[in-house]
Amino acid sequence: MAKGLKSAKSFGVSGKPTASKVQQALQALDEHLLALINRRAELSLQLAELRKEEGEPDFQLSDEDRQLAAVLEKNPGPLSRAATQAIFREVLSACRALIKPLRVAYLGPQYSYSHLAALHRFGQQVEYVAVGSISAVFEEVLRGHAQFGIVPLENSTDGRIADTLDMFIRTPARICGQVELEIHHTLLAKCPRSEIREVYSRPQALSQCRNWLAKHLPGARLIEVTSTSTAAQLASEKPGAAAIASLQAGVFYGLTPLAENIEDNPGNTTRFAIIGNQICARTGNDKTALMFQVEHRPGALADAMNVFKRNRLNLTWIESFPAPGCRGAYYFFVELEGHESEQRVRRALNALKSKTQRLEILGSYPVTAPVST
Repeated sequence: MAKGLKSAKSFGVSGKPTASKVQQALQALDEHLLALINRRAELSLQLAELRKEEGEPDFQLSDEDRQLAAVLEKNPGPLSRAATQAIFREVLSACRALIKPLRVAYLGPQYSYSHLAALHRFGQQVEYVAVGSISAVFEEVLRGHAQFGIVPLENSTDGRIADTLDMFIRTPARICGQVELEIHHTLLAKCPRSEIREVYSRPQALSQCRNWLAKHLPGARLIEVTSTSTAAQLASEKPGAAAIASLQAGVFYGLTPLAENIEDNPGNTTRFAIIGNQICARTGNDKTALMFQVEHRPGALADAMNVFKRNRLNLTWIESFPAPGCRGAYYFFVELEGHESEQRVRRALNALKSKTQRLEILGSYPVTAPVST
């Protein structure tokens, strides 16, 4: 322990507890916490400098994932996992900002689910760049205007996000992290439910609430827009309009929540990919995403998939996607347990290369637990 820093156990209350004594102990403990946080910041800067001298990146997203997972695993309570995660996320964000200011692109406007996923991963000490489409997120990263971008990859109800998969086919973008967000939709408006004539949201959100909407707003016109935050903005401006969006978007645009958790599937989650130029170091609990195309002939796909079986690699995601401009041809996206640097993964990739027309490693990244909006 650094000089001058005491054990937390030394901040008890001697004798009979009184409100005054407890308040004094809390004040002393707050000062102790502040010293510890600043000491952590100093060590973070020191580590970044040492890494630069060794020719390594000054910080690694995978390091933060590993550090946060270790802290959460040792949390004794009474703070909940979510509360502990929120506290340490901001500590990591503040330390990172001292090392390197970050720009992170996302599908906006503010308080879209992409924005909430970005906040959960990167914290507040980041310059966020809201763009109007998923393709624009990729462009911001590929042109070097942002170090990272966050894009939706798949939803547990509606499956793949086609715009994202299409950009992986067309660009050399890499995945260097993930955020799995529990999605809870809220009906938001400035008018009573009886006066709602139109409901705005992203196509995926409308689809995820289709049974609820059919039951409770059967006469309302459903209108698709580019993001849930755009929907909230429109609902704040148009009489008789409502939005399906996050509760946070409703607060931001001054809307009243008329019904919460209206998604048809209570376990509804969306998985977001963090794209960037970092190659994540192995953590011991990783996944690797691949994209490949095989010949259009009988058995070609079976031959390729058999590679994973022979190398005892468990697949956690399989998706097919039509090859642009090539009728009847498909790309296949898979995610497997393990890091691309592991011997058995390398062996499988070498075998897969000979059975595919195109093979791209999209990235390896740590496994993370779902977080709630």
